[in-house]
Amino acid sequence: MTDLADFRSETRAWLEAHCPPEMRTPVRSDKDICWGGRNPDFQPGQREWLEAMASRGWTVPDWPTEYGGGGLSPAETKALREEMAALHCRNPLNSFGISMLGPALLKYGTEAQKLDHLPKIARGEIRWCQGYSEPNAGSDLASLAASAEDAGDHYVVNGQKVWTSYADKADWIFCLVRTSKQSKQGGISFVLFDMASDGVSTKPILLISGYSPFCETFMDNVRVPKANRIHDENKGWDVAKYLLGHEREMISGMGLASAGGGNPLIEGAIAAVGLDDRGRLADPLLRASIALFEVRARAFGAMSERFVDELKAGRAHPAQPSMMKYYGTELNKARHELQMAAGGSDALEWESDASNGGAAARAWLRTKANSIEGGTSEIQLNIVAKRILDLPT
Repeated sequence: MTDLADFRSETRAWLEAHCPPEMRTPVRSDKDICWGGRNPDFQPGQREWLEAMASRGWTVPDWPTEYGGGGLSPAETKALREEMAALHCRNPLNSFGISMLGPALLKYGTEAQKLDHLPKIARGEIRWCQGYSEPNAGSDLASLAASAEDAGDHYVVNGQKVWTSYADKADWIFCLVRTSKQSKQGGISFVLFDMASDGVSTKPILLISGYSPFCETFMDNVRVPKANRIHDENKGWDVAKYLLGHEREMISGMGLASAGGGNPLIEGAIAAVGLDDRGRLADPLLRASIALFEVRARAFGAMSERFVDELKAGRAHPAQPSMMKYYGTELNKARHELQMAAGGSDALEWESDASNGGAAARAWLRTKANSIEGGTSEIQLNIVAKRILDLPT
């Protein structure tokens, strides 16, 4: 405990010295999120914060040091997260490489693949996207049809992916392809390739919010070296399922408060309705609704912390990510509903500078996709019912 206390004290001092002031404010828009990549659009303080954290391996503190991580124990990693939260430090790097591909590579990748890709992910040098869903393979993902023809030392990939988040901004993609038609799940392989490869193109999908991270991704005779296949040929479904658990854990995090200081929900409510003579929100119904939400969010935060501890200790139930994903997305939708309720009709304003281009309304509309992406809520509830509650199918 003394060693952990010393680590915590030293970590707090280092964070105070190295986290720029701009990185201690709440995330208000997509521009406040650092994704890294080959051509990053850094906002003030983002580059300095990313480089400082990456230099210590603290963008992925629990990864081994040989792969760009910090080599921290679970207790040290937890202490680092707590000290960052106490100082309102933003996450230095958001990355599908960290939250999804990295864990899959650590479990299924060869040593050469780990050494090639993981340090670049940890430093934020490559931005990744996910090639899973297809027009006729959404919830039934194993029905995917994108094909990979064996061409000796490489595959020739043809097909289409849909709902590929940030495909138009990504450098590389981790992608499911069909290498055999003999078996539905047993004919899928998991491959990686550069989005700048000949034959790869993307087309943004516009959402009701007026913008979208989603894209269609097209592959026309794309050459993919077999060295970029993760795990055995036709065994990609094993990798895909493992990765989905981490994706759902990542998505569930949207149920927690945003990074940085302050509470945008409460701050917005105060600005909209003001305070009464006792220093409380002047609207009692809104006050009660926000209080109930905060109780649920804190309970979810405690459950999330417990789940992460169990996951690190290898004691987590395989279906827990589905439970976390479902409730986290419901919380996020509820948060934005309350933000809109607090703002009243003014919150619906769409284009002015005063509303930051309708940021609140657009974000609220965007949350409607939360219960679809990463596996629909209906699918998650079915998994919980079957695997956790042992209900009959």
